[in-house]
Amino acid sequence: KGVIEKNQYEEIRVQWGEYKGYCYLDIRLFAELPNSDERTPTKKGVTLKPEQVPELIEALQSMIAEGG
Repeated sequence: KGVIEKNQYEEIRVQWGEYKGYCYLDIRLFAELPNSDERTPTKKGVTLKPEQVPELIEALQSMIAEGG
């Protein structure tokens, strides 16, 4: 599981999940709700099939190479 701190109240979590027997990669924003110290998942995120992960990595590497 990977965690990227976005700011004081939010983080992006990258983790493998399973739903109805299917594996997927979940990239999701977790946020601290008012009156809570715990971060909870939000609707902001994306899920990918395992075979799509190399395409995502390739796209990110291309953007880095372009200087973005």
